[in-house]
Amino acid sequence: MNRLLTLAVAASLWAGAAFAQDLAPLNSDSEPDRMDWSELEAKFGAFPAIPAGTKAGGVSKTLTNEYWRSLGEGYKAFADRVGVESVYQAAQSEGDQLGQLTIAEGMVTQGFNVLLLSPQTDANLQPIMEQAKAAGVPVVNVNDAVIPQAEHYVGNVQRDNGVRVAKWFIDNRPDGGKVAIVEGQAGVYAAVQRTDGFRKTIEESGKFQVVASVPGNWDRQMSYDAATTILQQHPDLVGFYANNDGMALGIVEAVKAAGLLEKVAVFGTDGISDAYASIKAGELTGTVDSFPVLTGEVGMEVALRLVAGQDLPRVVATPQALITKDNVAEFQGEGVDLRAVLMKAAGK
Repeated sequence: MNRLLTLAVAASLWAGAAFAQDLAPLNSDSEPDRMDWSELEAKFGAFPAIPAGTKAGGVSKTLTNEYWRSLGEGYKAFADRVGVESVYQAAQSEGDQLGQLTIAEGMVTQGFNVLLLSPQTDANLQPIMEQAKAAGVPVVNVNDAVIPQAEHYVGNVQRDNGVRVAKWFIDNRPDGGKVAIVEGQAGVYAAVQRTDGFRKTIEESGKFQVVASVPGNWDRQMSYDAATTILQQHPDLVGFYANNDGMALGIVEAVKAAGLLEKVAVFGTDGISDAYASIKAGELTGTVDSFPVLTGEVGMEVALRLVAGQDLPRVVATPQALITKDNVAEFQGEGVDLRAVLMKAAGK
């Protein structure tokens, strides 16, 4: 299977050489052709009329992770609001790269008018780009792996996830100490950027030492096992940073089992409901919420504005916020208008 995927990617890269020369490989964090999600209507006007019969297809990593289910809820909410048919499908697991590619290829052949893709790695959905381009189907890369050939991307600044957590440690653990990182899947842009942002920011402070940076592959049990080993090797550890919340919650269980919950801070990324519940329970220290439902709504809006012929920037950046016990009520609770909170934070 891996050999087939490698051959498919190589064929796509060869066939798309001319296209690649026209468009520099995308770095979603640093791409200068970008705008903030909150500026869409101000810069491009009210949502335009969409051709009758438009169908939008979303392809995700997996539906076993709440983040990706929530993203799909955002897609559907916006599509339903504007009367557009939408379909959301995903691979069976976060390792089923060829299965995800097959789903995306099927949507092109079935006549979908726009695709929203969240690749498992930066490479596995590259073969779809030329196929979609030949069919006149716009493609929006939505969090968190980055297709180098993508003409449009919607998502948050991945490096900033790690930077925010590092700054919390710097501000709240002034004596410094030992910290550890549990990384996401190899080959995923978001995992690399989150890890790099955390490591460089916390090491630049001069007070912290990253004593371990190990793969967790987005898996809760694997992260529990990794954290257990790290705590045995470094019982004086002051904190963990995990590239997503599922891994962070596995780490919390390891920290509890070691009797170190009062000493070891644990942070994740994504803002899933279980992370919020754990923060409220006084277990998980925090998460960087990237607001997947809102991201899905923005992704679908961008996709349909493209269908309507609007010329949008290459990157539309979506919001994020560091959530701890100190501000959790501001972002989740009865009567909270999240969009209004985030628009206010964006100065709108």
